[in-house]
Amino acid sequence: MAQKLGSIGFFTTYRPPLPVDLYSLSTIPSPSELTVGLTDGKSYNYNGQVIPPAALKLMLKRPMLASVAAEADVDSGRLFGLIMGSERSNGLETLHIVLRLRDKSPVIFSFAEVYGTYNEVRMEDSGVIAGEYLVYVTTKDPAPARRQPWTAVYRTHLVTGETRRLTPQGTADLSPAVSPDGSKIAVASFQGKNGGWQGEIEGLMTNIYVFSMNDPSKRTMIIKNGGWPSWGSNNVIFFHRKLDDTPGGNWGVFRADLRELSSITISQVTPNSIKAITPAAIDENTVVVGTIRKSSKFSDRQKDTDQYRQIEIFDSTGQKNPVPITKVNEKTAMADHFNPFVIPQNSGGKRIGFHCGVVDLKNPAEVESQELMNLKSPISNLGLFRVSGVFPTFSKDGTKLAFVDNEFSAVWVTDIKGPLRIVHQADKPNSVFSPVWSQDQEKDILYFCNGPSFTARSPVDIMAIFDASTVNPSKPTPVVNDGFNNAFPSSNPDGTRLVYRSTNGGGTDLHKNLYIREEAHIAKQEQEITVTRLTNGAWTDTHCDWSPNGKWIVFSSTRDKPANAPVSDNDLDPGYFAVYLVAVDNPTVVIRVIHSGPDFAGHVNHPFFSPSGNSIVVASDLAAVSCDPISLPLFTHSVRPYGDIFTVDIDPEDIQKNKDIQTFNRMTHSKFENSTCTWTVYSTDTPGGSWNLTLNQPHTLQCPFAYPDGSQGWQMTGHLIIPNSLC
Repeated sequence: MAQKLGSIGFFTTYRPPLPVDLYSLSTIPSPSELTVGLTDGKSYNYNGQVIPPAALKLMLKRPMLASVAAEADVDSGRLFGLIMGSERSNGLETLHIVLRLRDKSPVIFSFAEVYGTYNEVRMEDSGVIAGEYLVYVTTKDPAPARRQPWTAVYRTHLVTGETRRLTPQGTADLSPAVSPDGSKIAVASFQGKNGGWQGEIEGLMTNIYVFSMNDPSKRTMIIKNGGWPSWGSNNVIFFHRKLDDTPGGNWGVFRADLRELSSITISQVTPNSIKAITPAAIDENTVVVGTIRKSSKFSDRQKDTDQYRQIEIFDSTGQKNPVPITKVNEKTAMADHFNPFVIPQNSGGKRIGFHCGVVDLKNPAEVESQELMNLKSPISNLGLFRVSGVFPTFSKDGTKLAFVDNEFSAVWVTDIKGPLRIVHQADKPNSVFSPVWSQDQEKDILYFCNGPSFTARSPVDIMAIFDASTVNPSKPTPVVNDGFNNAFPSSNPDGTRLVYRSTNGGGTDLHKNLYIREEAHIAKQEQEITVTRLTNGAWTDTHCDWSPNGKWIVFSSTRDKPANAPVSDNDLDPGYFAVYLVAVDNPTVVIRVIHSGPDFAGHVNHPFFSPSGNSIVVASDLAAVSCDPISLPLFTHSVRPYGDIFTVDIDPEDIQKNKDIQTFNRMTHSKFENSTCTWTVYSTDTPGGSWNLTLNQPHTLQCPFAYPDGSQGWQMTGHLIIPNSLC
């Protein structure tokens, strides 16, 4: 048996802290109409599509599905079927089949298990029926280049299970849509886009291509700069597009008439004054979309209905007023609603499906969320789990965990003996971040940063909590408080020294370098503290971690950023972060370990050593994006444009052998942004392990996630809204 490598823990930004589920409403809802749930209410369920009766009959030939229903149930209208994304299988974001007999609870199956397609770590999304096939997106195939999407469109035959890639090799596609006659597929593609993905956060500026189901090699670009296609008829496609280059600017839904491919007619359906996204065609003149009619800001503790993402129906002829779907009933209006889809009814009418956050309306201010969520790992002897808090950090022996909350206002601690508890509460949000345990577990010291995150112009102090896991932890004591912006501390193995990054000496441009503070384990200093500068340059060195053997420090840096690189990108950090090693005893020895794009654009951030020191885990955009980000919860500013979790193996003895390592392991495949990561000796598959109990124990979340009247706060959508993103 291979030696256990411990586990990697990480936080996911923009993923709602509470599950989302699929619901429906009628196309003309009344104020008293309540949403109808479409699944069993378990796990995270999203991006649903109806399975038509003919396809449902074919699927019932598979033995697993035949155990639930028969073709007669389809003919009688008793059986309803959906294909959806869900996280219920090993924590992966994959496709699932929902079968629901009238008056019975739905039964849900993993699509991969039913059809035997692929059982390794990957993401699957955007499933849609095309005649005898299911067409969908998967990230199972690596992209040929770094910082490019792994997303490709596949099809699987509903009877035989035969599976084929439809996206050409070297190309990435998103959001497949099937024409009503099942003969053509439209995709949002990076094909024809110079350089492919280039770090776009909101508007991907993909192109819409159409190809035949029978010959997917012949592709035609019909729309430049468009996404999320939806067929209104065999000759009409609706799509969305960002209306300008302003960060957080408005979006519009458009209609393209394809009857004359040489002169395609494109008309805007929605007004310029709103965000209109993720269209789903009802017919060639009518489309249902997600809308945000009024902007919101961080200080809005409770929004009005127009600030939430609502669902509305628009008439492209302009002869009818928009029809609100989710805003009619006050109990459904005060929440965000995502990615509508159309549900044909046996009576000939239609309903509108969507997904939104799940709240127990009987007591909405007290809802449960798992502290740790176990995920399937691509490496069999390495565990993987998501932590519900930001900047997770484990003690060296794996018995203690700390993190900060989504608002960056409190430091939380838990261990295998005690419950989840707050050891420091700030008096306002955005005041604490980046906790880290001393590597000497006997010292029981927890360091954290005290001050606003992601703004270099404000002072930030590094504080220490002594006896942090006891019933009487000390009050925070400053260990670095020189008036500069100091952050991301990490102790040496014996816990006596602390490395951190600082704007000290950074001049008016606020460059950041690494410093080492001596005697960081002593609460009170009787003499002057010794601080040594480790790196020195006009760059940003940050996110540092001291190696288990004490010889090296790993950190993220912009030191190889090209001279012509932009200062910012849409008012955001433009990236150009790579990961480096520096020798503690000889800081002139600096080795670049891994970078993202070929011109060093992109982000490789938050490096952290494995307990053995043989590997490093990072959060990075090495795999670009895995969905159209505007279909996710909106955000004002991103900490990083996008990211998944990766590992890179290193030589722990010879630093020179670690220069520009070319191979890496993609650990997570997610639509969301997996960010701050850590590595612990704790193994998620240890039988009877104490932490395994925590993996299965929910804890209660309090406001501001949900309000007593049933409305949802902005935190419900997973928003982590940061005033600036200079880390």
